[in-house]
Amino acid sequence: MGKNKEGVIFPVAPNLSEMSDSYLQFIEEIKNEVQKQRITVVMNANSSMIRLYWNIGRAILKKQEEEGWGAKVIDRMAKDLKETFPEMSGFSPRNIKYMRKFAQCWSDYEIVQRVAAQIPWRTNLKLIDKLEDEESRIWYAQKAIENGWSSTILDLQIQSKLMERTGRTVNNFPSALPPVDSDMANQIFKDPYLFDFLGTDMPRREVEIERQLTTHIQKFLLELGQGFAFVGRQVHLEVGGQDFYIDLLFYHLKLRCYVVIELKACDFEPGFISQLNMYQNVVNDILCHPDDKPTIGLLLVKGKNQTVVEYSLSGYQNPIGVAEWKNQMEKSLPEELWSSLPSIEEIERELE
Repeated sequence: MGKNKEGVIFPVAPNLSEMSDSYLQFIEEIKNEVQKQRITVVMNANSSMIRLYWNIGRAILKKQEEEGWGAKVIDRMAKDLKETFPEMSGFSPRNIKYMRKFAQCWSDYEIVQRVAAQIPWRTNLKLIDKLEDEESRIWYAQKAIENGWSSTILDLQIQSKLMERTGRTVNNFPSALPPVDSDMANQIFKDPYLFDFLGTDMPRREVEIERQLTTHIQKFLLELGQGFAFVGRQVHLEVGGQDFYIDLLFYHLKLRCYVVIELKACDFEPGFISQLNMYQNVVNDILCHPDDKPTIGLLLVKGKNQTVVEYSLSGYQNPIGVAEWKNQMEKSLPEELWSSLPSIEEIERELE
């Protein structure tokens, strides 16, 4: 760091080698507890969604029996539910038909609660698509929970006729969770139906896209061979008691300056400029040494139909309009920088 300043910190943890054996054991226990609680919470949410799907399927079956409704009612339901819950993909006609089939295959709600509700929705779909009798579905569901099988692994086990090879013993289904590091756990943490149901799917998608973009851009810049030296990813800084994280931080060996990169998996928002500018100012003030040049900022915004990639310099102090800012940034980058930095066009092609 170039200097220390009260209220501005780039926190750095001590090396693990400096910590005692008791700390190493303690932190492993905490990690295990966090993992267990995470899987408990997500499995409880999954159980609620599965019960909802069964109730919807059961209600459709009852109405079709009582009112003589045909298959068209499901298409109408899908339209009406989609209008009310536009962010949810779980109410597609195909998925609602699966809800109906799910209720047909599991007629006993008690078994649904104890067995089917303990596994992800896609795993349930494998069971009802691949197996004809309830006994087999119960057996494979139990094995999936015990071993943490994903739907893909379950499919392979059904194809290999595992039940016929090992016997049909079924126990009383004690409450259980899949192993925290299992394929099932990984699958359910990424299940779009579940996070649609919880109303948190889009933020998770954006975070995942940003993570992938960050990895890609990091590799791209290092492979350019133009002088980029990797400093950090999600670099933590505290300013005025608030936490911030710089997506990517490089130091350019030829230009003798830091390069701050921010990536957003959404359309452009004016606030992104202020955020990038703040990071540049903090890096200039705290990290830079007297011989370092002003920090360069790079903002990458991935929209649906376009990619906005703009360089920023730390030369502006006051808020300016978006159009004016874009025009200023495109034209104000000094010519001597172009030979050492990738062009906007190069980065856009890389993102595409």
